Amino acid sequence: MSTSSTSPRIVIGGTIAIDHVKTPDAEAANLLGGSAAYAALAASFFSRPVDLIGIIGHDFPQEHLEMLEIRGVSLHGVERSTNESFTWSGEYHANMNDRTTHRVGLNVLENWQVKVPADSAASPIVVLANMSPDNQLEMLAQCGNGSSNLNAPFVIADTMDLWIEIANDRLHDVLPHLDLFVLNEGEARDLAGTSNLVKAGRILLKKGPRNVVVKLGEFGAMLFSQDGEIFRCSAYPLETVADPTGAGDTFLGGMAGYLASQGHPPYDAPMLRQAIIHGSMLASFTCEAFSTRRMETLAAGELEARIQEFRAATHW
Repeated sequence: MSTSSTSPRIVIGGTIAIDHVKTPDAEAANLLGGSAAYAALAASFFSRPVDLIGIIGHDFPQEHLEMLEIRGVSLHGVERSTNESFTWSGEYHANMNDRTTHRVGLNVLENWQVKVPADSAASPIVVLANMSPDNQLEMLAQCGNGSSNLNAPFVIADTMDLWIEIANDRLHDVLPHLDLFVLNEGEARDLAGTSNLVKAGRILLKKGPRNVVVKLGEFGAMLFSQDGEIFRCSAYPLETVADPTGAGDTFLGGMAGYLASQGHPPYDAPMLRQAIIHGSMLASFTCEAFSTRRMETLAAGELEARIQEFRAATHW
């Protein structure tokens, strides 16, 4: 779980939230949440510096910010507002794949426009964590995406079903800019218009991204590449799931961090495969406690040990 101070800089933009989560066994409030917060913390396990871009309100818990900074996440791109922070309240049911959202408080996000500091904008790796396609395009415009020279950044993006439903056209504007597009299986089926995941992967590639990763939750992930490659990775078998919130965002950030640890882009297929495995293993830890608490206590060597266990379990 070592990090390199000489790795290319990563900039991650998206939501930073205060979460309130209830499960069949427990409940917790004022948790660190948000797509970018999880992704930035995850990336810091493999590579630093990691620049976080987002907005928080006057009520955001200081201890969350201090924890991120201690872990090597730079907050100079986090905007402070006098309004209330973005909040999410939800409840997981007996089947932890099923959840009910009780309340979403957009608050500071209602009129947010992404602002990327100049040094962050030059980052070789740009992560557009889950946020509106308009915000993703704002961030892309400031990070030099679309450059035809060799210094064009490697761009990774996530999305969600909401944007597929209400901002489909704008989401399609984002896709051609992406080197790696990440979404879950339901979203992949909806966006591609087919129930077959292999067909969905091929269709999504035709929309512009160079590579597509479809998240399969407890069943792993699939990689589709423009050269025709398909890679399927299973998930680490967990005996107990305490809180799956943020696992997908951890996966996203873990992939970005691993790629950065390998040096500057471009990244070939073997590197992408390894990024998926490392991101997936880190995400499995996120599920073991509320919010980022398990990642915060993750000791040196635990992640590598889990990767070795996973290798032994899947070798044939």
